Amino acid sequence: MGFTVEQECPQCGAPIELDETDHLLKCPYCNVQNFLFAPNYFRFVLPHKASGKNIIYAPYLRFKGNAYYCQGRTIGHRVVDITRVGLQFKGIPVSLGLRPQALKMKFITPDTEGEFLKFTLKAADILAKAAKLSSGSSSDRIFHRAYIGETLSLIYFPMYVEKNRLFDAVLNRPMINIPEDQDVFQSAIKKNPAWKLKFMATLCPKCGWNLEGERDSVVLTCGNCETVWEASKGGFVPVSFTAVPGEGDNTVYMPFWRTSVTGKGLEINSFADFIRITNQPRVVGKEWENEKMSFWSPAFKIRPKIFLKLSKMLTISQRHFDTEEMIPKKNLYPVTLPRAEAVQAMKLTLASSTLNKKKILPLLPQVGFDVLDSGLVYLPFTDTGHEMVQQQMRVSINKNTLEFGRKL
Repeated sequence: MGFTVEQECPQCGAPIELDETDHLLKCPYCNVQNFLFAPNYFRFVLPHKASGKNIIYAPYLRFKGNAYYCQGRTIGHRVVDITRVGLQFKGIPVSLGLRPQALKMKFITPDTEGEFLKFTLKAADILAKAAKLSSGSSSDRIFHRAYIGETLSLIYFPMYVEKNRLFDAVLNRPMINIPEDQDVFQSAIKKNPAWKLKFMATLCPKCGWNLEGERDSVVLTCGNCETVWEASKGGFVPVSFTAVPGEGDNTVYMPFWRTSVTGKGLEINSFADFIRITNQPRVVGKEWENEKMSFWSPAFKIRPKIFLKLSKMLTISQRHFDTEEMIPKKNLYPVTLPRAEAVQAMKLTLASSTLNKKKILPLLPQVGFDVLDSGLVYLPFTDTGHEMVQQQMRVSINKNTLEFGRKL
């Protein structure tokens, strides 16, 4: 279940409610639109009822998304939805439970009063434990883990100390006693953190036109100069793209990331190399020897099984679509999966595609890829009411699965 975040409009100050997956903030009062950006991840605070107290905030890792693992000869996956404490401290809750769902959180800013305990645990260890990735045979080694389509943030839980007792500042209830001669927080507190949430005006860097997208979009488009942009620390940066022209009024254009690479650890420098290494039952064409190897993945969040299926099918087929450098004028499905996560998914696609998993999966720890180029390809799907059917390859996606992905 998603969380609600309360944020003031940076233009007029009006209160706006956001879902935790939202990136695009559009004020219903002044109609100004901004893209929310944080260098690492969003940081939120829970509201408290301890006015006048010296608030100390404890960090909790928030993760909602798909956890994948390659273990033994299998590729497994789980949907994970957790908030877990990010430091060793006995007596405070291990999880925030339902509190973030019941309370409206706010973004941390440099003006947020209080002191912040440092996040000292390893996020990967917390996620691995939560996903129970070691559930297979004790003799089965996990060769690779990846977290795709995730919402990753930190939620800070308010506390305060009074009369040598540590209190829950949300409920104003004592949690544990603190020894009088010990300052258990002094070495772990970070004062006045310079965490900033950046509000980026959604104006095209090239022509100044309004950029378009949906609330959970991580990529925005300009319909005026037909360009595509993604956020970075310094502002919006261009994304290369192509689109396959569709047929019919019921066409919806679904985005996919296509990433061209060379391999390390396994020599995958061409599509022919990929076909041989994964032992596909196909005759290697001579032209494939000089064809760059490209991994495909959905550029939208979707259930793990479907994500792997689509990535594998498009990567193995390596189909050459007739494309144009144009942005479809309507029915453009939003890009909700960042480019960086498509890069993380390449090992999973390799593992899923290979027929000899006993041979290839143990090699995954030493496999790496150098990215040559990457970009979006918008493929046309026909909306049949219950399914989206790709017009060239006839693969279908259940619309309920797409709706579930928007909630990840």
